[in-house]
Amino acid sequence: MSHIVVIGAGQAGASLVAKLRNIGHDGPITLVGEENAPPYQRPPLSKAYLLGEMELARLYLRPESFYAENDIALRLGTTVQAIDRASRKVIAGGEEFTYDMLALCTGSVPRRLPAAIGGALQGVHVVRTLRDVDGMAPEFQPGRRVLIVGGGYIGLEAAAVAAKKGLDVTLVEMADRILQRVAAPETSDYFRDLHTRHGVKILEGVGLETLTGDARVTGARLSDGRELPVDFVIVGVGITPATALAEAAGLEIDNGIKTDAQGRTSDPHVWAAGDCASFPYHGTRIRLESVPNAIDQAEVVAENMLGAGKDYIAKPWFWSDQYDVKLQIAGLNAGYDRVITRAGDKEGSESFWYYRGDTLLAVDAMNDPRAYMIGKRLIEAGKSPDPAAVADPETELKSLLA
Repeated sequence: MSHIVVIGAGQAGASLVAKLRNIGHDGPITLVGEENAPPYQRPPLSKAYLLGEMELARLYLRPESFYAENDIALRLGTTVQAIDRASRKVIAGGEEFTYDMLALCTGSVPRRLPAAIGGALQGVHVVRTLRDVDGMAPEFQPGRRVLIVGGGYIGLEAAAVAAKKGLDVTLVEMADRILQRVAAPETSDYFRDLHTRHGVKILEGVGLETLTGDARVTGARLSDGRELPVDFVIVGVGITPATALAEAAGLEIDNGIKTDAQGRTSDPHVWAAGDCASFPYHGTRIRLESVPNAIDQAEVVAENMLGAGKDYIAKPWFWSDQYDVKLQIAGLNAGYDRVITRAGDKEGSESFWYYRGDTLLAVDAMNDPRAYMIGKRLIEAGKSPDPAAVADPETELKSLLA
């Protein structure tokens, strides 16, 4: 019976092992995770969990008993040192696991500030793991001054939590506007206005020059010469795929662990899924950093490990929660040349529809689940409604599907 080893006990790894059992793999399965906690959801970490609205047990993807009941060997707190592809062995925590097939679900790692500009000072935090969030939680006391570096979704979500908890929040974004890398100016404007109304000070086109302090951060000097006193710092400047193990093992890397359409790497016995994997998509190659992708891709890889021979067809969608606004995104907006604005039914609800020529690429919907669902169905079906009809408030959304 073939032994399947999965490295990475995040959303992708947990989904992959559950799917293997669900579709009838009866051989041994080992799931290896660096963290001590069983597989858990990451999105609520920086929101509901940090706000104290979700307890630890509710973060877990499945009860810990699930793994024993399904005869999945869960090896937590275990760091993998190396993969020996020639002898098909994983060397981890002083042990060796021999595999017939291996899946890499190693996820991603947050970018940190260089130590040379104060990134190693105490009180400088990143948001990625349970340990990260537990470490920063005591900092969130009303009236304290937090500097958030980076105006992407992670930075904005952290700003929303800090503002809700009564902190004095300043966010700096080096680019000309927040969300510049991932969204249209219209979406940036919507969220800038939302945060400003909640008292967050947003500084755009301003970089961080250095953090100051002896052992612990006490201040920040910005690229415009401004100096700010700070009590702690949250860094949200993006993530990079965790490819070090794969690289050391000699697997092909291309903005992530390179896979074919079925999730197989350059070694036929090794597969990859989730944030760490780059795969073919509409004639190009992409890597998707999202929970839905981690689940869907991992489940297809599980089927293919058992011989299904099925291509993974990505259906990109994402979300972000900030204050009382739920942003839902369908599709990928790369290459858009115009944006159509559609007002929602309720105050504060709005959607932005990205087009390239006459082709609908993506939709950003704020507190407008109907616009999101219709947009998602249109994109998945390859349909592009007339932009004028989208913009017209008299157009019934459902009619766009016709």
